[in-house]
Amino acid sequence: MKNTFGSAVSLTIFGESHGPAVGAVLDGLAAGLPVDEDYIALRMDRRRARGDGLSTARVEPDTVEILSGVRDGHTTGTPVTLVIRNTNTRSGDYAKTADLLRPGHADYTAYAKYEGFQDARGGGHFSGRITAASVAAGAICEKILEDKGIRCYTHIARCAGIDDAPLSSAAGQFPRDPAPGHFALLDPGREPAMMSAIRAAGAEGDSVGGILETIITGVPAGVGEPFFDSVESELAHLAFSVPAVKGIEFGLGFGLADLRGSAANDPFVMRDGKVATATNKNGGVNGGIANGMPIVFRTVVKPTASIYKEQDTVDYVTKTNARLQIKGRHDPCIVARAAVVQNTLAAFGILDLLTVRFGTLGQRK
Repeated sequence: MKNTFGSAVSLTIFGESHGPAVGAVLDGLAAGLPVDEDYIALRMDRRRARGDGLSTARVEPDTVEILSGVRDGHTTGTPVTLVIRNTNTRSGDYAKTADLLRPGHADYTAYAKYEGFQDARGGGHFSGRITAASVAAGAICEKILEDKGIRCYTHIARCAGIDDAPLSSAAGQFPRDPAPGHFALLDPGREPAMMSAIRAAGAEGDSVGGILETIITGVPAGVGEPFFDSVESELAHLAFSVPAVKGIEFGLGFGLADLRGSAANDPFVMRDGKVATATNKNGGVNGGIANGMPIVFRTVVKPTASIYKEQDTVDYVTKTNARLQIKGRHDPCIVARAAVVQNTLAAFGILDLLTVRFGTLGQRK
């Protein structure tokens, strides 16, 4: 099982949904970088459930403990180890249906790979609970980038079929972070309709999905590698590490398929003495390398696999067809909570690419 990612900066995640804790190890940071625990706590608060009918009833404080690599509010240059304790597990919810494969989950593939030795409680290491660890580590990376003038922002472009305002409508203004308990939206007026649609699906024992859109500004031209370590390769790899993400596109993405080259290209222009592009249909990347324009990508987040409707499945022990109606506590929609996960992982990816290009000195202001 591969749980470490990154080249110059590496991120390792560990833990299980119903184990004592989940956590992360962040290595490759320069010494002397500020670590703002309040900033981390704000990011953790955006990911945590609130038991409000929009997310799981498994509510936990998600307090981050820093075990190593930080002293007096600054990195020491050694690995930063972060732990988030699991304080509200109910493994008994899964006992009665332990032999039934949950449609849309990793139950069968985990069994096929680990031959029954995996921790299946609450999804074990495959659970979205593990994203708490990546948010904690990614928040440190996001703050380092922010101090350098590089900003990452992810909003809910669509949820339950309801669209947010288009990103272009916020041109010239970087979107604000959402208030605690609210969705990351360019138009907060779309939030009530989204919330109503999520609650309606949950009331029927069902779930909904959506689209997340991320914009990263301030990345200098020349960051990234051609082919295997391209900006798109690294960000896509991290995006698909978020449970339920099933697709990604950069810039205009699949919309480019219907254009001619004359319409798909971004013409170069001089702007304030710097090379820029008149449009950004390629999402700030050419040849796998950042061109200095905003990096923009979107992901598709499928409806939460855990639904309360009865479904067809298989009992993998008796090898017979069966019916399953799951118990436990589950999100009717994970899109809103996944936004900060995507954002912080994207920040980690950009910091890794910057460090490959400029070394650890490139992590400083």
